Amino acid sequence: MSGAIDMEYKFFAVQTTSGHENKVRGLIERKIAEDPRPEEERLIRQALVPTQEMAEIKNGKKVTVERKTFPSYVLVEMVMNQETMHAINSVQGVIKFVGKGWEPQALRPAEVNRLLGVEDETAKAGPVDDIPFLVGQVVEITEGPFSDFNGTVEEVMPDKGKVRVSVSLFGRPTTVELDYLQLKGQ
Repeated sequence: MSGAIDMEYKFFAVQTTSGHENKVRGLIERKIAEDPRPEEERLIRQALVPTQEMAEIKNGKKVTVERKTFPSYVLVEMVMNQETMHAINSVQGVIKFVGKGWEPQALRPAEVNRLLGVEDETAKAGPVDDIPFLVGQVVEITEGPFSDFNGTVEEVMPDKGKVRVSVSLFGRPTTVELDYLQLKGQ
């Protein structure tokens, strides 16, 4: 029992086959469940696929979807040793541990909190809209009454999830305010 006290659990990022993150997480969770040791003595604690809620437009309606914040990676909380390294590397779909050379590198607590969305600001803000447009960028409007028009971004309003775009209507520049999901960069 004294061995369980000095074990140090850390999070490690494991690269997986693209699109198989949830499958790999499930296989690791099965290994954890099959470990005959008492729960507090298990060397692998959990496997997570970090996700974030994002807004998207589907069929003209704004919906919230869950997106992987770290595609092709699974976070594993474990004690790093030869046994656990072999156990994770033997899981179907695992490519390798992230690290320097052959040495797996533990994630810093701040990185883990950011990936899991545990930061105070993120928790208070709710779903975060990361608007991928810059002032002066030429964009194509994909939804709404101005669809198929091109315009230039005049202002980005991340707090509202909106973008002001200047479009040419009948040869005159006109500013329209659009949801950023109605735009596509060129």
